[in-house]
Amino acid sequence: MYEWVTEMAAKKGCTPGQLALAWVHHQGNDVCPIPGTTKVENFNQNIGALSVKLTPEDMAELESIASADAVKGDRYGSSMPTWTDSDTPPLSSWKAK
Repeated sequence: MYEWVTEMAAKKGCTPGQLALAWVHHQGNDVCPIPGTTKVENFNQNIGALSVKLTPEDMAELESIASADAVKGDRYGSSMPTWTDSDTPPLSSWKAK
């Protein structure tokens, strides 16, 4: 999967990260990727994703790679604590101020 994304990114003249950000950006006008970074060079590379143009065919190919049955496994390993281990009150108990 990574090899395919890397190959498509090379054809588009961008990095795999830029391709991923461009894919999210092309999901619609109500979607905005918010990548986190602490380095200016990474920020500049992320901004470059706005220049990546994806055709409907590109989007279909990327969708096939990211389909629910193609992506498997947990995001984090079992040894890494996540929000699932937290004791957070339900959203319905929060009060707006």
